[in-house]
Amino acid sequence: MARAPGLSVRLKLTLSYAGFLMIAGALLLAVVWVFLLRYVPDGPILTPGPGMPNRGDLERAFIPAAAWAMVFLLGFSLLGGWILAGRMLAPLARITEATRIAAKGSLSHRIELDGRNDEFRELADRFDAMLARLEAHVAEQQRFAANASHELRTPLAITQTLLDVARSDPNGDARELVDRLHAVNTRAIELTEALLLLSRTDQRSFTREHLDLSLIAEEATETLLPLAEERGLTIETSGDITPTIGSHALLLQLTTNLLHNAIVHNVTEHGTVQVSTTARPESVVLTVENSGDKLTPQLVSTLTEPFQRGTGRIRAHHAGVGLGLAIVKSITQAHDGTLTLTPLDAGGLRVTVQLPAAPAHTG
Repeated sequence: MARAPGLSVRLKLTLSYAGFLMIAGALLLAVVWVFLLRYVPDGPILTPGPGMPNRGDLERAFIPAAAWAMVFLLGFSLLGGWILAGRMLAPLARITEATRIAAKGSLSHRIELDGRNDEFRELADRFDAMLARLEAHVAEQQRFAANASHELRTPLAITQTLLDVARSDPNGDARELVDRLHAVNTRAIELTEALLLLSRTDQRSFTREHLDLSLIAEEATETLLPLAEERGLTIETSGDITPTIGSHALLLQLTTNLLHNAIVHNVTEHGTVQVSTTARPESVVLTVENSGDKLTPQLVSTLTEPFQRGTGRIRAHHAGVGLGLAIVKSITQAHDGTLTLTPLDAGGLRVTVQLPAAPAHTG
């Protein structure tokens, strides 16, 4: 929306300084006039000394001098105000230049305003912090787009290869080809659905309702219990009633992803998966803990990044798409919660999801 040009802030401050100084000067002259000259008599002063001035004489001498003083004061205030306003607004000019650079797509520039803390320094520091977050977010989105493109291209390339092989070998086993194409297509669908879910949670486009996180954990446990039994694992559940507010579908997806990861990454013979829920005064906590290999803190810190697949020891038919914990992180943030991953000393991983508790109903 186009706007009409206006006065610059520097000119406005200069005029404000000058106006204030002129008013102060006028008041000072008024004080001199009212409180001093009024005691001078109008007629000649009867004193032995010759040529003693009266009020008229003082007025003729005072008024021109006062006028020249006001002219000098006006010029001095305009020049001084312009210089002072320029010095005061110099940090704002640097901030404005930084916004122009950022608007052109360069997010690496920083203001780095020095000096003592004041309003301009605080604004510059906050702007630098915002640029840092934006730069990190854009870099993350670029990595995500590149990884997503690679992951989506892989099943398409495999499908193309299978079709080329089948076309070059008309006598090949059609049944085997169909089975392999079905597996590749299923993986592509799962990846696409995961990407859509990740986008949905990032936009927070879902309906919130009162839920019990412990019931959601039980539902996810029942769903994945056959997979755990197939791998010889034991799932132990415990916990309190944990009321919260959110999307049932998304929180169920969060819990399912955590349990699925805890199962497929559990390479310990007769391993265990522990699921617990805890109610706190202002939050509810879901904890999923599994036995397994020892993990380094460096590896754990990368597990919530998209397309990370842990230790890589996942059986092919449970490989997933590498978005499980990334989706968990996104769903947690969309519900204003916090996600914590902690490697266990004995091996395995503890994942803690803390969400705001639902406010108590008052009747």
